[in-house]
Amino acid sequence: MTTRAALLVLADGRFPAGGHAHSGGAEPAVKAGRIRDPQDLAAFCLGRLHTTGLTSAALAAAAAHGLDPLALDEAADARTPSPALRNVARRLGRQLMRAARATWPSPELTALAEARPRGAHQPVVLGLTARAAGLGPEDAAHCVAYETVSGPATAVVRLLSLDPFEATAVLARLVPALDQVAEQAAEAARQGIEALPAASAPLLDISAEAHAAWPVRLFAS
Repeated sequence: MTTRAALLVLADGRFPAGGHAHSGGAEPAVKAGRIRDPQDLAAFCLGRLHTTGLTSAALAAAAAHGLDPLALDEAADARTPSPALRNVARRLGRQLMRAARATWPSPELTALAEARPRGAHQPVVLGLTARAAGLGPEDAAHCVAYETVSGPATAVVRLLSLDPFEATAVLARLVPALDQVAEQAAEAARQGIEALPAASAPLLDISAEAHAAWPVRLFAS
């Protein structure tokens, strides 16, 4: 499999990594009235992309670059103040690890799985998966950046019965921003763990904690 094809497989929403069950914060935003139409969705996605998206993309790029995944997992913990989101990140990391080891087995993935039996943070696992698939730091960063916005866009189609063509148009218009964030994340990764961004989105953290306590919800997060 060529690296270009590997990138398509890894970024495909049908890759069994568990992301389809998560809204990326869109469900509580919809309930709060912060997302009502395509314009709101675009603003939400752009904000998420330049905060938690950039941070996660840099962690993935650093793992793909070959930096210590255990140190990166600790860095991810430090950059995730919400206990609910830490749990989500590790749950998604555990699911991705299962899919990754079945698809691109590697000693590095096995070592991380053994060191973090409850799951490492998903961006770190994704970066190591990209490395196992022969992909580079910018490829890993692009995967994470795209996931950051495609998850909420897909969720809002279900939550608001939004026209899927309009949701896809939102994603298409975000392409320049996606490229910018991926490039920025990859450059930071090349400079070492100390240079990784720690951009935050406090409202997403607060919403995640509230969402985790809902008795009934459509998405896990």
